Amino acid sequence: MSQKLNVFVLSDSAGETAVRVAKAAFAQFPMFDTVYTKYPFVKNDNHLKEILSKANEKKAVVLHTIVSKELCDIINTYCQDNGITYYDILNPIIGTFGQIVNEKPMRKKGLIHNLDDEYFDMISAMEFTVSNDDGRNPKGLLEADLVLLGISRTSKTPLSLYLANRNIRVANLPIGPKTQLPDELWQVDKSRIIGLTNDMNVLMKIRRQRMIAYGLNPDTTYSDENEIQKELDYSNDVYAKLGCPVINTADRSIEETAALIMENLQINGYKKG
Repeated sequence: MSQKLNVFVLSDSAGETAVRVAKAAFAQFPMFDTVYTKYPFVKNDNHLKEILSKANEKKAVVLHTIVSKELCDIINTYCQDNGITYYDILNPIIGTFGQIVNEKPMRKKGLIHNLDDEYFDMISAMEFTVSNDDGRNPKGLLEADLVLLGISRTSKTPLSLYLANRNIRVANLPIGPKTQLPDELWQVDKSRIIGLTNDMNVLMKIRRQRMIAYGLNPDTTYSDENEIQKELDYSNDVYAKLGCPVINTADRSIEETAALIMENLQINGYKKG
């Protein structure tokens, strides 16, 4: 039986950074049943002290990304006095960087989420990507920063939305032996196209599970090994004709595949090694 571990994640903003870091760290200890409790927008001393009191009651580990020096001091003092394990995620980095550049940090919460041009570019990218999902708008292929191709169940849509959240305008297009490729596809610069593929066994499993989820017989043409092989062969042929890079999504998370795509295209700060 796994041991339960309570983790309180505190932030004076939305708390996304703190939660991601916490989950990335504790994922290395799968023997624990880790329960995360998120406390975003910690506003004042009283609010903070209530949270710390709950953490003490539950013997929770406290992780935080609070930038206010006053609130950080409260956390440090309370946790030390009560024997609570805690970790300050941001301030050691802020302090080190301040020493490097010989400047004092602003210590203003939520700066990363300011409604600046980059934020509105992200919203625009999301709207574009939703409008160009699943081949809805062939002309969008010519306007996209990135075109994703793939047969069914190669993670086209979730990848598109993930990348759009990084300000990349994505159009994705389902392909297969029975689909008609739009003329616009052949006009797209191959440096902006990625072909997605998957392993046979993974595809069969995913497609069978999808049919079961719909309350249908899993043994259909959609999940038939021979039919899937025809689709894979067809997609590989299309990718070869286009001369585009191909990425296998089997056993890869959306984040891993997205990082490979951005590295391959050298976009969003990624560079080829």
